[in-house]
Amino acid sequence: MKNINKKLQILLLLPLIAVQIKCGSSKSVVSNSGKAESWITTTDETSKLKKQDGLVFNSETNSNQTIEINPSQKFQTIEGFGFSLTGGSAQAIMKLDKTRKEALLQELFSRKKDAIGLSYLRISIGASDLNEKVFSYDDVPEGQTDLKLEHFNLGPDLNDVIPVLQDILKINPKIKIMGSPWSPPVWMKDNGSSKGGSLQPKYYEVYAQYFVKYIQAMKSHGIVIDAITPQNEPLHPGNNPSLLMLAEQQADFIGNHLGPAFKTAGIKTKIVVYDHNCNKPEYPLTILKDAKANPFVAGSAFHLYEGDISALTAVHDAFPNKDLYFTEQYTGSGSSFESDLKWSVKNVVIGSMRNWSKNALSWGLANDEYYKPFTPGGCSTCKGALMIDQNQNIKREVGYYIIAHASKFVPEGSVRIESNVSGNLHNVAFKTPEGKIVLIVENDGTSGETFNIKYNQKQISTSLNAGAVATYVW
Repeated sequence: MKNINKKLQILLLLPLIAVQIKCGSSKSVVSNSGKAESWITTTDETSKLKKQDGLVFNSETNSNQTIEINPSQKFQTIEGFGFSLTGGSAQAIMKLDKTRKEALLQELFSRKKDAIGLSYLRISIGASDLNEKVFSYDDVPEGQTDLKLEHFNLGPDLNDVIPVLQDILKINPKIKIMGSPWSPPVWMKDNGSSKGGSLQPKYYEVYAQYFVKYIQAMKSHGIVIDAITPQNEPLHPGNNPSLLMLAEQQADFIGNHLGPAFKTAGIKTKIVVYDHNCNKPEYPLTILKDAKANPFVAGSAFHLYEGDISALTAVHDAFPNKDLYFTEQYTGSGSSFESDLKWSVKNVVIGSMRNWSKNALSWGLANDEYYKPFTPGGCSTCKGALMIDQNQNIKREVGYYIIAHASKFVPEGSVRIESNVSGNLHNVAFKTPEGKIVLIVENDGTSGETFNIKYNQKQISTSLNAGAVATYVW
């Protein structure tokens, strides 16, 4: 009799349990889009990537300007956000004791709650101008050549860049890495100098093998190079090191030498062209129009020291099957936190994303309190995202927050979705692989703005100070 009563009680309770389960699942679905979290950085530095009180979506209407998110309209898939791990950056990080270094790398590259989840790095093939000295991977005495690359070696990078990369890969094994040379070995150049000059055509084939050896050597240390560019800033031969490489020369080098060399060696590393300013979109277009080079080219890379970020869309529209990358923009010692935050988030992060870029990278990750190291004639005003002084104190500079507003919330594999620009509120939206919606907003006006964020027929009202940046997640 007792068993019958228990069975009867269970049968009577089943509809109520079903209702509770249904209500619970409904509540879970609503809460995913019913409440937004936000993180804000202000120009007066009182708030730096600081989490705010939650915002709740509702059906109320008002006359505020509105940013509406449309997840059904999808654009490019994102590969990552990050910085260049220059030789100088690696040296600065290597100065830290083991505990501090590990904590810093976790903060930078993990996806833990208190980390910023950097997912893309650019490194120099040989020295950049943010190394303490100039070198290539095949330096021989003046007047000599090394056509078989018998003296090829990774040189000073074995002491800093490679150990730091290996530590980073333990934290994020999937991080994307792009390599870019500032100069070939000087014996391949027509002026015999690390600064300026051009690559002699008779060395195109051996230089292609130099890239093959580089990719293979890095792989032997457990480092996979996802992409390379044939030359950093090919129209800026005044840096040290540097090289002048015209578009027609780069097309010839890729189409007749580098592309075939990669194919023969079975190398899958992407070849990305140009890697210079937005004022010369005709440079990558010249290469993409070249019948021999085009099949080997994955996409084009841009900086924004000159020109307008919309140049990326011009290239995309001409060759929609080729990818776009944003690979460098510095923050300088002479500019303010306020101006750099506003300009770089608007252009480098939001602007590049709204113009089809698959990544957004700022320049150096770290340097010391004197903006060192840099080569003779290199950049003496480039401010890293981190300043690591002689006493191992770490200061997070404006570049850290510019990139963190994206990297912390938009992992690799996220997709850009549609959002409208409303007034001074520049913005970009994403859907992450986990199904979260991320909206980055920069108030480019001179006064505070109150506005709505509309999604799925509901909206939240919020405000943002002049020049401030916010990331909203729901």
